[in-house]
Amino acid sequence: MDKKNTWLSYSEEQKEELEVLCRDYRDFLDRGKTERECTDIAVEKAEAAGYRDLKKLRYEKTALKPGDKVYAELMGKTIALFNIGENPLEDGLQILGAHIDSPRLDIKQNPLYEQAELAYLDTHYYGGIKKYQWVTLPLAIHGVIVKTDGTTAEVCIGEDEDDPVFCVTDLLIHLAQEQMDKKASKVVEGENLDILVGSIPLKDTEKDAVKAAVLQILAEKYDMSEGDFQSAELEVVPAGRARDAGFDRSMILSYGQDDRVCAFTSLQAFLDVKSVKRTAVCLLVDKEEIGSVGATGMRSRFFENALAELMDSMGCFSDLRLRQCLQNSRMLSSDVNAAFDPLYESNFDKRNASYFGKGIVFCKFTGSRGKSGSNDANAEYFAYVRSILEKAGVAYQSAELGKVDVGGGGTIAYIMALYGMDVVDCGMAVLSMHAPWEVTSKSDIYEGYRAYKAFISVDD
Repeated sequence: MDKKNTWLSYSEEQKEELEVLCRDYRDFLDRGKTERECTDIAVEKAEAAGYRDLKKLRYEKTALKPGDKVYAELMGKTIALFNIGENPLEDGLQILGAHIDSPRLDIKQNPLYEQAELAYLDTHYYGGIKKYQWVTLPLAIHGVIVKTDGTTAEVCIGEDEDDPVFCVTDLLIHLAQEQMDKKASKVVEGENLDILVGSIPLKDTEKDAVKAAVLQILAEKYDMSEGDFQSAELEVVPAGRARDAGFDRSMILSYGQDDRVCAFTSLQAFLDVKSVKRTAVCLLVDKEEIGSVGATGMRSRFFENALAELMDSMGCFSDLRLRQCLQNSRMLSSDVNAAFDPLYESNFDKRNASYFGKGIVFCKFTGSRGKSGSNDANAEYFAYVRSILEKAGVAYQSAELGKVDVGGGGTIAYIMALYGMDVVDCGMAVLSMHAPWEVTSKSDIYEGYRAYKAFISVDD
């Protein structure tokens, strides 16, 4: 189907709304480069909007009722927000779900070493990356250092103008004949993605003097010993701010837009809806890029446990009601899709690709090749979602992620579908997905926000 470019339909007022939203989105990207930072922002925004911590209410033995707004977070890496509606919980929820982790380099537990009087931190890449894209970029370190006495130090080095930055080095072209003959997957090996962190030796030190000097800096700045790397979570990400892209400023260039473009718009739309009939949920989770595993991934029982606690606080918990609530729920699994790139058009089915400026993208099934690992949304539910968007005048499109024997990708949709609830994937189109710098369309961000807001505002 031929969809019109949304930019041609906007009024001046809508363009102003779009720019305000995208300004806030750029700020979110700058402040939230890790899952911990994104969760902190979500808590900050939620509390400013009147949401209360479900954990604190438990200790206060506070009874909840329709109209109340609460949130639950786990380990500082995942969060669920609940806007309690008028309808009984067993009638189901309207859920917006997205992930807040992105591909990156993680610092190993025994990382610091010196070679040829250069100091390095050893890394292990996280998620699907093209390793060659991560060399010779300015990089920043974000994360936490937790010491054995329980104290925690937050780390953010490389984002301020006066901060030092780090990098992964590459072989100069003059010596790279053998390297250039390798497959792209082998041009840069994973074990060579170590970041350069120092070159000045510490005086009066006989062995590993540069490493010793780096340790001295860490001790002075963070009261950190070499052993403290073992209980640290340090993530290496591209340094720099999100920027408008293009002469017309119609796009945004930034790290981490998969899937923070969906996380931000879901959260903002959720908080902007004040009252609901069906209880609304915004669920932002960790670990999607590595299979949604672990305590903070979608495969964990975090969401189920938080919902059970909510129901208990309302005096309506039973195992049967919990199961009914989950099965009767509806969800938009908000994750990005690959925007059609005319420079690589042979990898796309043009009739079933997503395009910039055509609105939020629905992907009825993901997976790879023969829909392996896919949530294949049923037609009745997809029609229901379409009816909501068309009533609200939201632009949308349908797409797959690449050609049948080429594409594939996973989301959290199939996990939530295990409860029997209706789930369909939707999100914004992205160019250069999983690269250190990704590109999105401002108009698609705006339409995504409008779509999510319409979905949780239903009055049935």
